[in-house]
Amino acid sequence: MEQTLEIHKPTQPLAEREDVIKVEKLNKWFGDLHVVKDVDLTVKQGEVIVILGPSGSGKSTFIRTLNALEEFQSGKIVIDGIELTDDLKNVEEIRKETGMVFQQFNLFPHMSILRNVSLAPIWVRKWKKDKAEQIALDLLDRVGIPEQAHKYPGQLSGGQKQRVAIARALAMQPKIMLFDEPTSALDPEMVNEVLDVMQNLAESGMTMIVVTHEMGFARKVADRLVLFDKGEVIEMAEPEEFFENPKEERTKAFLSQIL
Repeated sequence: MEQTLEIHKPTQPLAEREDVIKVEKLNKWFGDLHVVKDVDLTVKQGEVIVILGPSGSGKSTFIRTLNALEEFQSGKIVIDGIELTDDLKNVEEIRKETGMVFQQFNLFPHMSILRNVSLAPIWVRKWKKDKAEQIALDLLDRVGIPEQAHKYPGQLSGGQKQRVAIARALAMQPKIMLFDEPTSALDPEMVNEVLDVMQNLAESGMTMIVVTHEMGFARKVADRLVLFDKGEVIEMAEPEEFFENPKEERTKAFLSQIL
């Protein structure tokens, strides 16, 4: 049987691992509005970065620049050794290595769950249908909903749809997973089922950047937390330091509002 997803959990300490994402002096404007300001971020193999911040702080725009869903005006992004440029082949290569899960599920309503998950590998990776569907079934099992394979999106709950979206992203065999507030559109009782899948993925060694408001998840799963505000990185620290001993007044104010 084909391997569903080869994630090689790094054995060496975090500091010794290779850099898989490098962002240097990244700037992004929407017209006159400067929404990402001189952001630097380096992510190691198997590292989990959680980005926090108030609405409008630029965190979702930032994560969308990493796979060219948003253009940036200056700075540098390197993903798994490939520098992101305007070249479409270059963008395509980066998107092959970078899975993304959004707030909305974006599933094709007229296609079965199995078809939703297997479609991209057939078209982009050029896999045979049998291989793509077997891996899709394995991934649906991995995210805890194997029995939903032959249903349609309209028959699933929000939490189930988001788990399908995660399986769909994993079907492309990415080296990096980006999550843009993946639980914000869910009813509260469905949030944990999605966070559990994400935690299991993190523990398996997947490199992840997660934009979220889920503080419990951030504290439990992140290797580092990053606070964005007004397009800037305000503070970056390991969870215990971030929550128990924040250095910046803006961080303290943010935490006092949400904890």
